[in-house]
Amino acid sequence: MNRGRGENGLRWIADAYNVSFTFTLSEGLSPEELLRAVGAEERHILPLTRFAAYELLVRDEDGHLSDLDFLDWEDEAEVARLTSAGFLPAPPETIVRAGSVAGWAYALEEFGCHTGPYIAALSERGRAFVVHRNAKGFSRVDHGLHGKAVTSFEPGLSDLTDAVPAEEALGFVHDGPGAGDVAFLRFLEDELGIYLPYEETEAELPAAAITDTGRE
Repeated sequence: MNRGRGENGLRWIADAYNVSFTFTLSEGLSPEELLRAVGAEERHILPLTRFAAYELLVRDEDGHLSDLDFLDWEDEAEVARLTSAGFLPAPPETIVRAGSVAGWAYALEEFGCHTGPYIAALSERGRAFVVHRNAKGFSRVDHGLHGKAVTSFEPGLSDLTDAVPAEEALGFVHDGPGAGDVAFLRFLEDELGIYLPYEETEAELPAAAITDTGRE
């Protein structure tokens, strides 16, 4: 997978999260501020790798903690921390992990789309984008600016747009071959000049367990 700057600065996300994903960008926020903006409490934010988050999401609630490869199940303090923060004992509905890149906070979700409804709060200090693809292959982009939701659309389907059309709001048009979410990630690469290292997103990032939203 080519992850070179300018060639694949963001669009690798659609390959690495090939079942479903939500990618969020919020201008001017820190990772912790992004998580708080979507409802997480500071005391419940813990560092997790992508692998750990995935294991927590797909675990059998009736299974033993020893089934979690990332966790020493005999470490009572760590088990208590994860439990207090909502990651255990029941699997969260989604986990939002957040980091920072070039003046932006970003977030990744493996399955859900918890951040989308918070687009206004996420754009409090500038621009915000939420790119989501569900397990059925349908994609959606939300865009906010200075604390207001501007537009929500399915890339390439102009009749499935709420509020301002994407072309008018962002100058984005997708009428060619290929997935619409990949096209929009490429658009963000070109417009914002952001390169997000794959390895960084796999490592530990501040994370919040979400239990009040459904998976798609």
